[in-house]
Amino acid sequence: MIQCKQTHTYKRAGGLGIEADVYMCPDGGLRPVVVWIHGGALIMGHREDLAPWQRDLYLAAGHHVVSIDYRLAPETKLPGIVEDLQDACRWVREAGPALLRAAAERMAVVGHSAGGYLALMSGSSVQPRPSAVVSFYGYGDIAGDWYGRPDPFYCQQPMVSAEEAWASVGQTPLSGTRESEKRDRFYLYCRQQGLWPKLVSGHDPHVESEALTSFCPARNVTPRHPPTLLLHGDEDSDVPYEQSVMMVAALSAAGVEHALITIPGGGHGFDAANDSVAAGAFERALAFLRAHL
Repeated sequence: MIQCKQTHTYKRAGGLGIEADVYMCPDGGLRPVVVWIHGGALIMGHREDLAPWQRDLYLAAGHHVVSIDYRLAPETKLPGIVEDLQDACRWVREAGPALLRAAAERMAVVGHSAGGYLALMSGSSVQPRPSAVVSFYGYGDIAGDWYGRPDPFYCQQPMVSAEEAWASVGQTPLSGTRESEKRDRFYLYCRQQGLWPKLVSGHDPHVESEALTSFCPARNVTPRHPPTLLLHGDEDSDVPYEQSVMMVAALSAAGVEHALITIPGGGHGFDAANDSVAAGAFERALAFLRAHL
């Protein structure tokens, strides 16, 4: 599909420019907008991780797409990352009609894995709230043992030392990186040691659980939360399927419109391949967006 791509700096944090790629429908008309958020455990990833075939599905459905970078951990802690999410959504709303040809009052936030977590966070932390939220294998509670204790799956892999882990990251804030293979060593160390919440947020969930409450979407659902769609494989070895089940329980209790699409036998990143399983999931996701945008 032919699309017009623009790259903009949506904010500056110190001397760091944080960018967003804008893909517009071919006719350039005023359209609803999908804010897309990459995964990578908040430690790695880049706005260009958006698969072209997925981007083209959104465009063909009549949505402009804004794929955002955000500052990464551990150089930037979680409050700064959420601030970037808020500023990106604010920028889309303010710049949307004139600059992006986006009907910014019709905005959905869509993310995968850690991006799915941030999409869920947008339901409680972004004002005005999005019109819809779509979370692909995201998570609603970062303070749970699944992240705060050594993970059996990752402990089967060769152990990463603290020295190697810290050597794979830096001191200077950055937003978006294509060095995910290198920074993955830090993530593996976090999972093997159960240190992700502490090193990403700056708070130890075992002694400061309340400090993480505002960063756990499942603990902050109110009746004003946007309609939410969750897609999750029930054999996810990275983000437990139960994280989406937990989010569903919170949405149900608050009376929020929602749906959970379970991918039987699906692992983490079940949509990476453009196959029948992914196509079916995106058909459901696009129908959800069409209903709410």
